[in-house]
This record gives sequence, structure tokens and C-alpha cells, in this order.
Amino acid sequence: MPRIAFYPGSFDPVTLGHMELIARALRLFDKVVIGVGVHHGKTPLFSADERIAMLQAEVAAFGAGRAEVVPFDNLAVDAAIAHGAVALLRGLRDGTDFDYEMQMAGMNGTMRPDLETVFLPASPGSRHIAATFVRQIARMGGDVQPFVPPRVAELLKQKLASPAN
Repeated sequence: MPRIAFYPGSFDPVTLGHMELIARALRLFDKVVIGVGVHHGKTPLFSADERIAMLQAEVAAFGAGRAEVVPFDNLAVDAAIAHGAVALLRGLRDGTDFDYEMQMAGMNGTMRPDLETVFLPASPGSRHIAATFVRQIARMGGDVQPFVPPRVAELLKQKLASPAN
């Protein structure tokens, strides 16, 4: 039976930090299912379909079947179980992330005791990258190339050049 990790997030946009975490997780798991959260109360910069397409293009390099991108609009633990995951994958950048993620892991563990939460610390080179900051930099005309894959930098530029944004 393959060992599958479920990596939930908004990925608005996908960053080099996200990609690094997926690559590292693929050394530990047979497959990583990347769950793109669709939360009807939020208005992300990119639509769910755009975020899914963005991630699919980026994870293609990992090889067929190693990384799958799916939308989800329910609890991450339920989405993980539905995709056969044995673990939820979470990245940690700093102590603030750790405190929040530990609370979330406790809640998730109570709801689904059979699903482990696996934390991977961000590398020093990507620890500072946050999608929120990337969007802010892009909106203010800054260079986001050090923080996102090249294709994503271009998509950000196109998205923010449209009058609706």
C-alpha cells in the first residue's frame, strides 16, 4: 500500500517554499496529494482552477503519479482520508507557525486519530517566503522572481495587469 501524504493549503500563489516542501515530502512518501483549499468566504487572487493549473504545471517535474493536485472544500482531515493519506503534511517557517500548527494538529488528531501530522521545517533559503507577502510585493510592482517559480511570476504579472485586479 502506498504511503500518501496530504498537503492542504491555499497556494495563492504557489511559492518556492511550497515546491521545496513537496520535493522533500516525496523523499518520505510514495505520493503527495496537494489539496487546494476552496473556501467560499475567501476571495483569493487566483481562482481555484488557476491555482490547480499552476500547481499541476509545477509538480509535473516530479513524475507521473508522484504528486496529484486536487481541490477540497471540506475539512482537511476528511479530504486527506478520502485520498487515502496516512499523514497531513505541514511546513514550519518559524515559532509562530509552530504554535498555530501544533493547535491544528491537536484538533485534527482528535477528529482523526489514525491520521498523523508531519511537520517539515522550511530550509533557511525559503523560511522567509510567504504567499501573502508575495501577493503584496506583486501588487506594489516589486520583483517576485526570488520567491516563486518563473511561470508563477509571469502569471502574477498577467493577473495584476488585468483591470479587475
